[in-house]
Amino acid sequence: MVATPIGNLADLTLRAMHVLWLVDAVACEDTRVTGGLLRHLGLDKPLLALHAHNEQSAAQAVLVRLAAGQRVAYASDAGTPAISDPGAALVAQAAAAGHRVLPVPGASSAVAALSVAGDAAAEGFSFAGFLPSKGQERRTALDALLARTGSQVLFEAPHRIEALVSALAEAAPTRRLTLCRELTKQFETVATMAAADAPAWLAADANRQRGEFVLVLHAQARAAPSADALPPEAERTLALLLAELPLKQAVALACGITGTPRNALYERALALRDGGNGHGGGA
Repeated sequence: MVATPIGNLADLTLRAMHVLWLVDAVACEDTRVTGGLLRHLGLDKPLLALHAHNEQSAAQAVLVRLAAGQRVAYASDAGTPAISDPGAALVAQAAAAGHRVLPVPGASSAVAALSVAGDAAAEGFSFAGFLPSKGQERRTALDALLARTGSQVLFEAPHRIEALVSALAEAAPTRRLTLCRELTKQFETVATMAAADAPAWLAADANRQRGEFVLVLHAQARAAPSADALPPEAERTLALLLAELPLKQAVALACGITGTPRNALYERALALRDGGNGHGGGA
């Protein structure tokens, strides 16, 4: 599975060039696109068309070659195969037939966008790809996306970018949004702003609506802890002691164990008891 450039041909790795030179055939999403890449490298290989509309059946032609001992590379039009591109069904069938499948890593627009988003608060990310185009399906997918934690990576086509940005601005106006357009290409643009400001930014220049888009919706900002909140360990210790001991005794022991001020522990213990979460006795 060979990752190919998403724009700049210099992003093709040395290993990818070596593999394309070694293999007996190249299966690809579009023979015109991959054929042009091979010609650029001075290579002439048999090309097998394997795209979204014929992947299941075309995979069989690849399996025949693999069974004969040939080495076959697969490349989508741009980036890493099987990420919003064909390739996953081919991998599954080849692995099921007992063939070894190797990744040849390289360019990926999703990872490239994440690397320049600057979402320092994120803990992980989710890849959403293209959202459904129809209204209710799109809204349902967007609601699910907004409920997730971490950065959210989306793809969008130029004729739908205005609608997507407007939907994000309405649903999550305060969330940070990074718009990446034409990554690694001549007119590459990366801009980060509040989602509420994105529609105006997009409308300010018609050129900003051209090309392929990757968007990173930044993670939800975590609420700052309350000034009077107990440290997590003190909260846990107090709750355990309240389950077995009278309130004053539980507070005294929690104070000695955690070093948390007695008054803060006492106020929290009262709240836990009144809320029905503790089983301590009376004061």
